[in-house]
Amino acid sequence: MIGETDTRPWGTWQVLDEGDGFKVKRITVRPNSRLSYQTHEHRGEHWVVAKGRATCVIDGETVVAELGQCIDIEVGVPHRIGNADDTELVIIEVMRGSYLGEDDIVRLEDDFGRAEA
Repeated sequence: MIGETDTRPWGTWQVLDEGDGFKVKRITVRPNSRLSYQTHEHRGEHWVVAKGRATCVIDGETVVAELGQCIDIEVGVPHRIGNADDTELVIIEVMRGSYLGEDDIVRLEDDFGRAEA
């Protein structure tokens, strides 16, 4: 739902737009924090660094994206957004796929104890 927000241990997200097969979110990652290392069964993601620098892990490889740079994540590829800096990171994420619900997350590793058993 447009305007929906959620606070997570690593930061926040807000839905900016959505339609048939896509959803756009603003993801804010706290300094020195990171999301879980995860996969999605039904969606791919496209990230644009809007503020800060993202230190991400994509299928086991570390990728650093600077302001304005983009990263594409295909369906099923393990990934994580990280903020190794002392300033806030803002990512604009475009999710695309047949199902975009928040329950399409399989956490492989997590700093906050939420990984799948």
